[in-house]
Amino acid sequence: MAAVRQYAVLDTPPESTFDHITSLTAELFGTPVALISIVAEDRVWFKSRHGMPMVQTSRDAGLCASAILQKRAWLLTDAASDPRALAHPLVAGDFGLRFYLGVPLTTADGSNLGTLCVMDHKPRSITKRQIASLNSLAAIVMDQLELRNAGRQAAVALAEAATAKDKALRLTTLMANEIDHRVMNSLQLVSGLLSMQSRTPSDDDVPTQLKQAAGRVSAIARVHQHIYLSEGIEHADVAQYLQRVCDDLSIMLQATNRGSIEVSGAEVKLPTARIVAIGLIINELVTNATKYGAGKVAVRFADTATGYTLSVSDEGDGPPPDEILKPARGFGMKVITSLVSQLRGDLSVGRKDDGTGTQVTIAFPREIALPHMP
Repeated sequence: MAAVRQYAVLDTPPESTFDHITSLTAELFGTPVALISIVAEDRVWFKSRHGMPMVQTSRDAGLCASAILQKRAWLLTDAASDPRALAHPLVAGDFGLRFYLGVPLTTADGSNLGTLCVMDHKPRSITKRQIASLNSLAAIVMDQLELRNAGRQAAVALAEAATAKDKALRLTTLMANEIDHRVMNSLQLVSGLLSMQSRTPSDDDVPTQLKQAAGRVSAIARVHQHIYLSEGIEHADVAQYLQRVCDDLSIMLQATNRGSIEVSGAEVKLPTARIVAIGLIINELVTNATKYGAGKVAVRFADTATGYTLSVSDEGDGPPPDEILKPARGFGMKVITSLVSQLRGDLSVGRKDDGTGTQVTIAFPREIALPHMP
């Protein structure tokens, strides 16, 4: 209950990102109902509901209230004959619930806030693969809740630090509003990524697609984490920021024995709105370089006479440069080209100066340093 209060999500308005997740979950499982539930002291409230007319229900044993008491999935293949849920209002009442599968939404410290669950009006069986898919979707929900909570806690901390003086308090309020604005922009970005990925044809199976989506959501969360570590809210130093992001990626590379990352960057301060996009571009390019390339990955950000350039290169024999830019190359390249377009950049792919490896270079206009690009 302390964790539920900490995340401050109860009775908040609908958010499109969570609604996209429940809609996608219902489609993947072929069920009429999918819910993101938060379990409070005396009720189960639905943060997002697909196919469910009610906004909340009582906290009765047998469904979400039982699912949060364990780490594994809570499954009822035929609730009408399962003594664990016979008395639950959704089973005994007019709703006529027969099938339920829910997995807990678990915080980093192990507290269960609620569930991501699917329901049906008829009995049905389930596979281990489907349970794994639901767990992956639940991880995406938690990444979103963590992102929400990080922005809220930053705003609260700033407000508490400035209560002594009215002027400082007014400044803190402006900064908190700026944080909320940045977080909402990222939530919209996450929503767009999930929608884009759900519409993109792929040969990958569902768990693989969900894992990729979860990775991109985590990347956005890391972007905001490093922005909060910067000196200011409106602007961030590119060199320091890129080093922090690549340090995170290096830790993941060490775990998979996929090489190392070398970072160099000009000491330039850019608006955080541009930093978010650059961080996600770096995440995609470095991930691609370690997947298709080999050896050391070099990340460079330079301040030139005409603007700024960002390059990522590897030492491997990856696909030919003209193949990488093809639209059919993959969802990752679609994300990169979309973000580059937002920053009005020019994307090019070639070999390094010595003719080896693959180097992706993006040239940005100097206007990206302005708070609002013309």
